[in-house]
Amino acid sequence: MSGPEVITLGCRLNLAESAAMRALAAAEDDLIIVNSCAVTNEAVRQARQTIRRAKRARPEARIVVTGCAAQVEPETFAAMPEVSRVVGNREKLEPSSFQRSLEPRADTGAAGSLDEFAAFAGMRERVKVSDIFAVRETAPQLVDAFAERSRAFIEVQNGCDHRCTFCIIPFGRGNSRSVPAGAVVERIKALVDQGFAEVVLTGVDVTSYGPDLPGAPSLGLLVERVLRYVPDLPRLRLSSLDCVEIDPRLEEIVVGEPRFMPHLHMSFQAGDDMVLKRMKRRHSRTQAIETVGRLKARRPELAIGADLIAGFPTETDEMHENSIRLIDECDIVMGHVFPYSPKRGTPAARMPQVPAAAVKERARRLREACARQCAKWLEGMVGTTQRVLVEKGGNGHAENFAFVQLIHTRSSRAKSRGPGTEPEQRPSTSLGTNEVVEVVIAAVEGDHLIGAPR
Repeated sequence: MSGPEVITLGCRLNLAESAAMRALAAAEDDLIIVNSCAVTNEAVRQARQTIRRAKRARPEARIVVTGCAAQVEPETFAAMPEVSRVVGNREKLEPSSFQRSLEPRADTGAAGSLDEFAAFAGMRERVKVSDIFAVRETAPQLVDAFAERSRAFIEVQNGCDHRCTFCIIPFGRGNSRSVPAGAVVERIKALVDQGFAEVVLTGVDVTSYGPDLPGAPSLGLLVERVLRYVPDLPRLRLSSLDCVEIDPRLEEIVVGEPRFMPHLHMSFQAGDDMVLKRMKRRHSRTQAIETVGRLKARRPELAIGADLIAGFPTETDEMHENSIRLIDECDIVMGHVFPYSPKRGTPAARMPQVPAAAVKERARRLREACARQCAKWLEGMVGTTQRVLVEKGGNGHAENFAFVQLIHTRSSRAKSRGPGTEPEQRPSTSLGTNEVVEVVIAAVEGDHLIGAPR
């Protein structure tokens, strides 16, 4: 194997940072990096499970655990015999975190247990996790670290100043801090020069971009500068947004700039005002609906995704129904549904809990409602022509982020795949990665589209 194996769990920011870590540790062939998530107890459990599975598959490899779960619960991972080192979110972009220099000598016979490590150098050498709230800078991203992807994720913001009652992430990422626009522009120019056709600006709370920088620029101003000073960038996206923090400049770009892709992912979480209040969210149900309605009125092709939590503490059946109705009222075609689970250290964990069976059932109903909305949206694109970015594997995403399986057919303009009308198909392998092509959508299959290049 050439370089480390990097296993990414969690958000798009983790994806960007995983790419950077892979480059930083390029010389470490015997290394597995697990970039963890702490958003739920289940996410932490999955991280532990992933670590054990990775060690069974490669028993000779060193395992370094980093990410939000490692930042918030370093002791959990330090106690695992499979783990060689625990690295915090600040330290994970330091090359020294992945080198052998601080690890036990081979002649100790150490397999990574705490006792053996303590005997060699003490726990401090095994756990590199500092106070995340003392961090004031954003770590630079490497612009050449995305070789296996068609879209690049660029960190423009990190941390969060808000304290939603269900969320532990501020304690994993620290306070909000922003990357100066000039640095962002230079990184994106370099990516475009490498051939990337699409860039995603990402962060923990990306709509809070700017107040910590001179002049307090808004996210809209950053996006405007990227589009102005990188005229050869074909496609730009943003990660998850807070609807009440979309500034006027950003709104004009969303509805009127062709290079800004017609797709927004909204951090709604719930569709009931009392639940939103108990979550300490900053928007109301009405604000969510009005924001989406205003944007889609000016750009009808805009596709809306959203995060939704099922079974938040104190949620009643009526409150849950309000969240289900929000899916139709905001035309949510890509829903990310999370069954609520109490996270130690958060205020919501101390609130009256919804029974686990009810949480599971409510999550199922939310997913079904999102699936119905998605199915109608996909069916509406059959027969249309979509501009698709070809990705590794020969498939890709349309501008509205619908996933498209690319094929060659004898009848690429077929409008259905019903009995007797199914076109002959074979995968499209002649298209180049990072190429943007016009695709005629022939059919819907499950949660994606089938189409042939024109």
